Amino acid sequence: MISLSEISFIVYDAVVYIMAAFVIFLIGKFIYQLLHPSFKVKEELVKKDNFAFAISHVGYYIGLLFSIGSAIVGPSNGLVNDVIDIAVYGMLAIVLLNISIFLSDYLILRNFSVRKEIIEDQNAGTGVVEGAVSVASGLIIFGAVSGESDNMLFGILTAVVFWAFGQLALIVTTRIYNWITPYNLHEHIEKDNVAVGIGFAGAIIAIANLIRFGIAGDFEGWLPTFTEAGFELIVGLILLPVMRLITDKILLPGERLTDEIINQENPNIGAALVEAFAYIGGSVLITWCL
Repeated sequence: MISLSEISFIVYDAVVYIMAAFVIFLIGKFIYQLLHPSFKVKEELVKKDNFAFAISHVGYYIGLLFSIGSAIVGPSNGLVNDVIDIAVYGMLAIVLLNISIFLSDYLILRNFSVRKEIIEDQNAGTGVVEGAVSVASGLIIFGAVSGESDNMLFGILTAVVFWAFGQLALIVTTRIYNWITPYNLHEHIEKDNVAVGIGFAGAIIAIANLIRFGIAGDFEGWLPTFTEAGFELIVGLILLPVMRLITDKILLPGERLTDEIINQENPNIGAALVEAFAYIGGSVLITWCL
């Protein structure tokens, strides 16, 4: 039976962890604004009621939450050491997450200006994708940072390397997804087709979840980890056309997914949500079974 003093220590530690994580979260919020001086977060959210930016920014918050969580989970090394880990890995996670956003602007949604689409045109389709990239990057950072390594410097090295692998995986996913769909992904997202953005967002998050699963845990060597992560990536890329077919034939019986998303005057956002669910649900099932 846990004594009252033990409960007090547990509660005290939990409060300290939450406060440390909250400070890191505020720093992450501040750094985001610092890196985007061309617009004001408050103005976009409450004055312009920019829904596209709201989706994108909430995705950043979710990614930031996953990123900070990576420094909290796992076995305790003592309160002081744990707070140091939260500070160091939390700051690393913020840096990596913001780099992920810039990479997505130039390598994932490379055919148009993401800033212009979200800030000037308030393109919700683009906002959904950028938000999903933040969530996906947060999941990858969670897997890269969580776990134990020999020392902190080596832990930072492995985190950066596995994060870079995850970014490469998202770029490859973009190319494959655009190849398996019978329409030009960038063209329809630029046209503010939210349904296309939602379907693609589901694919990105699904692949990131599999990468997270492959690189998570204690570091046991470069080859075993990259082998596992590479296997998860291949499984995920095979999953995309399979789950799209399942969506077409089973989850949306009697209707073609492509017709619902692009071949009608008002794209069917509900159908796109089903498609996104199929990708994400499939990735979750795979991590449960492997």
